[in-house]
Amino acid sequence: MMNFKMRFIKNILPILALAFASQACEDFLDKEPLGVETDRTFYENAGNAELAVNGIYDAVSWDAGGVIGSGNTFEWMYGDILSDDARKGSTSGDYIEIKQMERWETLTNAPIQSSTWNNMFTAIHRANQVLSYLPTSSIDEELKARLLGEAHFLRGYSYFNLVIKFGGLPLMEEPTAPAEWGQLQRASIAETYAFIENDLQQAIEMLPQRSEYAAADLGRATQGAARAFLARAYMYQIGTDNSNGVTWQDVYNQTEAIINSGEYSLFSNYAGLFEIENENNVESIFEIQFSEAATGWGPPKTGSANSVIQNNRSTWGWGFNNPTLDFVGEFEERDPRLPVSVYSDGDIVAGELQEIDYPGQNETGYLNRKAFVEPGFRPSDAQNSPKNIIKFRYADVLLMHAEAAYHLGNESEARELVNQVRQRARNSTRPKGSTEVGATGYVPYQNLSGVLPDVTASGQELLQAIWHERRVELGMEALRYYDLVRTGRYLNALEQKYSAQARSNAERHLVQGTDNPFPVLPIPINEAQAWGIQQNPGY
Repeated sequence: MMNFKMRFIKNILPILALAFASQACEDFLDKEPLGVETDRTFYENAGNAELAVNGIYDAVSWDAGGVIGSGNTFEWMYGDILSDDARKGSTSGDYIEIKQMERWETLTNAPIQSSTWNNMFTAIHRANQVLSYLPTSSIDEELKARLLGEAHFLRGYSYFNLVIKFGGLPLMEEPTAPAEWGQLQRASIAETYAFIENDLQQAIEMLPQRSEYAAADLGRATQGAARAFLARAYMYQIGTDNSNGVTWQDVYNQTEAIINSGEYSLFSNYAGLFEIENENNVESIFEIQFSEAATGWGPPKTGSANSVIQNNRSTWGWGFNNPTLDFVGEFEERDPRLPVSVYSDGDIVAGELQEIDYPGQNETGYLNRKAFVEPGFRPSDAQNSPKNIIKFRYADVLLMHAEAAYHLGNESEARELVNQVRQRARNSTRPKGSTEVGATGYVPYQNLSGVLPDVTASGQELLQAIWHERRVELGMEALRYYDLVRTGRYLNALEQKYSAQARSNAERHLVQGTDNPFPVLPIPINEAQAWGIQQNPGY
């Protein structure tokens, strides 16, 4: 049976010809909506309604039409490289804009931020079309509710991807004509989060659980995904701008609901989590779906350049996103997760010998193993990989729940949750096709006695253990920067990674008047001018 990943790829191409293919806000907001029918008659057909929602998924998966930097497919540029987990990589002169961002020297016309902004607002605009015109449709009520839930989820998801980078945003609840741009005020960070929370709460009410979807729809947004991102939004507010009075109990309630749902569990082998054959597994809460079909950059491309950009230049790749020595040093001795997270010169990955030109084409001597695509799955067009991008998995939920439990005074529960994650890790195998085995095999470690013992700490040491576990369990998954920011550790980590000057650069871009001032990136200059909104601090 064809699953959602394949049906999405098959069915999205016609809608791409009808929808908003332009990369600029000025263009995509000035197009006729989805085809030649009127807005309302279009949604009287259930197939059309589903295509319209698929168009939102499409926008959040774009590689950005010739520009490296989409906020979803290349989230590592923010979550990994802005943190102490990774450096830009590749050659020194290759895509210097990433290095500028890494040192907080970003220009207001940087293509990375422009593509992120445009892609997410394209998704928001498409979601607004669905949310404006689908409610009056006479299609099946159960299907309609689900599609509306997906639209709410994807709009909230897109706004969340923006607020954590740019701060407060113009909030749009319906399709917006160009003439209205100057009338849209930039909302505060708190108002933006309230908008996101409302979308995700509505999605929770409307979306099915994962098990309630047919197999053909595996990969669509679920109630669990909406709860997970709502919990993440709560956590980020607590550590940055908590004007909305969010509490750790709010986080706890959402993560507890996911755990108690029985919909998810830890995948048995950490080494297999990031292989193509295990996509959308029992641990997966939300993934961006890709498939090798149309080719080239951006729409209507249906694969991703994410993998080739991070793979080894000497075999199949461009060599970006190099894990740091500091990240590698965070792992405990013989932690099976380390060789699943990074590889270096002389390693064998999926049966392929890796020769890394360090320092000529690599900054640290390491590459991201989680982004690796084994030879048998490499597409004919390198920019069109079928490998999904994991956006949320159950291990993250367990560690979020542990952190919430800690702050609520339940240390024993926090320890038990952290130890669940550690137990899975110590029972995992060597990476697929590692030095000791063939290209397709997983071989157990011998004698891991004493590796990753249970956490017994309490007090501040327990919180440090939770943060440590997040770093090694979720490393190179584009989350580290946001964890550092929300816990008030970012500026120190940046100075240690780079210099006092880099820290000073970031401090010029801090949002003041918040619980924990944090740096924000520049709003793309063309968008700031078109919308008539104030630029972020220091730009």
